[in-house]
Amino acid sequence: MTEHRGPVDSSKIPRFAGPATFARLPRLDEVGRADVVVAGVPFDSGVSYRPGARFGPSAVREASRLLRPYNPGLDVSPFERLQVADAGDIACNPFNIDEAVETIEHAAAGLLKTGTRLVTIGGDHTIALPLLRAVSAAHGPVALLHFDAHLDTWDTYFGAAYTHGTPFRRAVEEGVVDTEALCHVGIRGPLYGKRDLEEDRRLRFGILTSSDVMRRGVDEVVDALRQRVADRPVYISIDIDVLDPAHAPGTGTPEAGGLTSRELLEILRGLAGVNLVGADVVEVAPAYDHAEITSVAASHLAFDLISLLALKEKP
Repeated sequence: MTEHRGPVDSSKIPRFAGPATFARLPRLDEVGRADVVVAGVPFDSGVSYRPGARFGPSAVREASRLLRPYNPGLDVSPFERLQVADAGDIACNPFNIDEAVETIEHAAAGLLKTGTRLVTIGGDHTIALPLLRAVSAAHGPVALLHFDAHLDTWDTYFGAAYTHGTPFRRAVEEGVVDTEALCHVGIRGPLYGKRDLEEDRRLRFGILTSSDVMRRGVDEVVDALRQRVADRPVYISIDIDVLDPAHAPGTGTPEAGGLTSRELLEILRGLAGVNLVGADVVEVAPAYDHAEITSVAASHLAFDLISLLALKEKP
């Protein structure tokens, strides 16, 4: 492995210049191996409403140009503590969902085989299933904290088993998640019927709604999540539509009444010290965005996830 490399120095090269890797980090092929890898998955063939999340990875990378290397919210400089690199995009077939799911799983497993941790930028939420398969192969069934407006535990859409609304039902069925430690956060909006909630409970998910976050507050929500995952290996999956459309208009299935970006960032920071083994941020659809509001939020969420991973390691 080459010498540890951090982001491009913005005092020497302006942030708006040069290649748009995440946070202006080195490419993976420039460092050989990394403790944490950021990878994009420009795939949105599993969406049920507005398409466009295939352009999410590039938009989040562009918005991440403004990120600075020290995270005061978590008191850590993740790029100094860890070698973090951008692996580019996992290219997959946009016309065949089954093939794309296999491609994503294989590529993620290849990145994880050296012991690295993976933070993935989507793409739609279909990609969470192959990512969970790959992480589970490395760590065993994982606890799952799922931040989203929607349950994503439906059975099928139009007879299709793999869509952005079904990944977590498939994950439970396949045994890649620990059913003692599953929780949705930020759920809200109309459902197809009360049966949706009943089936979700049968899959053993807990639910903290957007209203729960508002009424109970960040600290109580964090306590509940920490108790649920305990010391298990944890995977965090963030659909950007967990945020209110005022904070994330650029997404495919927006729902009114969501979390603020401040609330979500504070919840993540409250999870410092959990055994985080992987994460994704998905469903950024820049065609519906305004002034990069959604992409900026997503880039900060990814930065905080990387920071949480850095806090697990000794300096």
